[in-house]
Amino acid sequence: MTICRLCGSTSLASVVDLGATPPCELILTAEQLDEPEPTYPLHLRVCTNCWLAQLPPLITPEETFTEYAYFSSYSDSWVRHARGFVVGAVDRLGLGSDSFVVEVASNDGYLLQHVVTAGIRCLGIEPSVNVGEAAREKGVPTLTAFLDPGRGAAVREEHGPADLVVANNVYAHIPDVVGFTKGLRALVADDGWVSVEVHHLLPLIEQNQYDTIYHEHFQYYTVASAARALASGGLSLVDVELIPTHGGSIRLWARPEEVAAEPSQRVADVLAREKAAGLHELSGYAEFSRRVAQVRRDLLRFLIDAAEQGKTVVGYGAPGKGNTLLNHCGIRPDLLPYTVDRNPYKHDKFTPGMRIPILAPERIAEDKPDYVLVLPWNLRKELTEQLSYVGEWYGRLVFPIPHLEIVEVAAL
Repeated sequence: MTICRLCGSTSLASVVDLGATPPCELILTAEQLDEPEPTYPLHLRVCTNCWLAQLPPLITPEETFTEYAYFSSYSDSWVRHARGFVVGAVDRLGLGSDSFVVEVASNDGYLLQHVVTAGIRCLGIEPSVNVGEAAREKGVPTLTAFLDPGRGAAVREEHGPADLVVANNVYAHIPDVVGFTKGLRALVADDGWVSVEVHHLLPLIEQNQYDTIYHEHFQYYTVASAARALASGGLSLVDVELIPTHGGSIRLWARPEEVAAEPSQRVADVLAREKAAGLHELSGYAEFSRRVAQVRRDLLRFLIDAAEQGKTVVGYGAPGKGNTLLNHCGIRPDLLPYTVDRNPYKHDKFTPGMRIPILAPERIAEDKPDYVLVLPWNLRKELTEQLSYVGEWYGRLVFPIPHLEIVEVAAL
């Protein structure tokens, strides 16, 4: 029986069933190509009691994050986004040289490097050994650990309470959402702030962003369900910002419930938008599965037609979301001979499940394909600029989400 991990209800309704796929970040070496791969059901359900959308916790964070293939700093726009957040938070909260900032899931120091530059004491808590080492090489103090209430209390005891705790793009990655939230509360000062960025379920549903569903994302939040999750650990939501990252995210500002003010008008406004879209009842989820099937058919039709016409299509990027798309659509090297990625950790390896080779980005300019399928479509502006050279041979970019779009690019 599937039980909601937030409220304990057994009333979970199906949103979309994407079959069974391998964990999205477990890319393969050449030596592993003759070995079997584990696959797990990828079936998103929503709790009709608290409206938390969720996957069953079939894999553990330790399996995914102890050694991790994703390094945030390989996205220039993401580093700029982090810098902007730090500048804004310093101004909003009046942080200075006597302040203390903790980031949970701090990755390779992409965000805290800006805190260091600002002269503010900080600490990253990052479970992935290889990624955390990259942060330390940048001069970002980093503890290799997963956060739970005990770890939060230990960090507070050793380093003092944090004026600001940042948890960007991690709140969806934790199956024990209640324990993790209690860990955030243990870290933050009794009059401090917690900032959480997480993908917003509203654009996911409205814009067919189903490739954002993968096993390391255990839950998908509306502001309504996020407020309830924060409350489970003693934190109260006081403000929210809608931000464009990952195709549409929410930045949640929370404080310990003892000092929290009433939620801002922005919270009420977003809650009203979610309610109008039907996301606080089952009606808002009814058509999603059908629209997902249409995305799959349109992309496969394009790839098959291109192959029959003798046109070449290659991929750009090897993100987790891309692996959901490739596996759900059944796209193998006969339709997509390779993809490229800026992260050298992934070079000369293969995507999970479909086993598409991952090469260095320079390969595109060498081969001059007719089309480049952009898998991290959420970085559209950045990647359109990076891939402008494809226009030199009249190549085109293909974006599969929210619907198939073929774009001509002009060489810079």
